[in-house]
Amino acid sequence: MVVGVFKLGPKEFRRALKRLGMNAEVKEVDDAERAIIVRRGPRDLVVENPQVTLLNFGGQTLIYIAGEVQEVEKPKEKEKGIEVPEEDVQLVASEAGVSLEEARAALVATGGDIARAILLLEESKKRR
Repeated sequence: MVVGVFKLGPKEFRRALKRLGMNAEVKEVDDAERAIIVRRGPRDLVVENPQVTLLNFGGQTLIYIAGEVQEVEKPKEKEKGIEVPEEDVQLVASEAGVSLEEARAALVATGGDIARAILLLEESKKRR
């Protein structure tokens, strides 16, 4: 992973923070197999066998992921084994005030549970 113009692994990143005088609680995640960044578009970012470091700065957590990033197509709903009825998508979209694509993704993520999908979307909107 490239930070600025320097390539830093987690240990080098920790040393750099100390040199800068940044007081952070640093924790390595040794058993991470994969890191996935789910994006709104048709492709997600995947890091296989990532080096993951959690940095806690006064209640906020920064997640540092180092490794080879690949951009991959999102699996289709049918590939995930979940058929989402269009009526459910429209209901979730109207109740949560989001696009049909966002509603469909939330339904797939919650296994078709309408109430959980709406709650998930509302929580997501609060974080923006």
